[in-house]
Amino acid sequence: MEKKDLYDGFVQVERDLQRTMTAMARLKADMTNVLEQNAELEIENKHLREHLQELQNTDHHSTGAEELSKSKANLQKLYEEGFHVCSVMYGQRRIDDESCAFCLEVIYGEHR
Repeated sequence: MEKKDLYDGFVQVERDLQRTMTAMARLKADMTNVLEQNAELEIENKHLREHLQELQNTDHHSTGAEELSKSKANLQKLYEEGFHVCSVMYGQRRIDDESCAFCLEVIYGEHR
């Protein structure tokens, strides 16, 4: 190998390394931006969740009643149609639509 070819080889490797270093610097800057945006979004998300929780608490206090989950709303509907939803007498008809403390506990127990 001649000296010129050896020198040209080193010059080419140096250029390749420079391009690689430039690409690495660009990737590093992009990664820094992504990490900063991610941190900002996490903080904003936390604040929005806290604000949403405050709004939900305000709504529940202003209406005086908490909304039932879908499953408990279904149990409430069955109860209002005259059926027991408690484990003691589940599915049996309530005689003269009498109240059942066990059914009411199943439907509203966690909300009181």
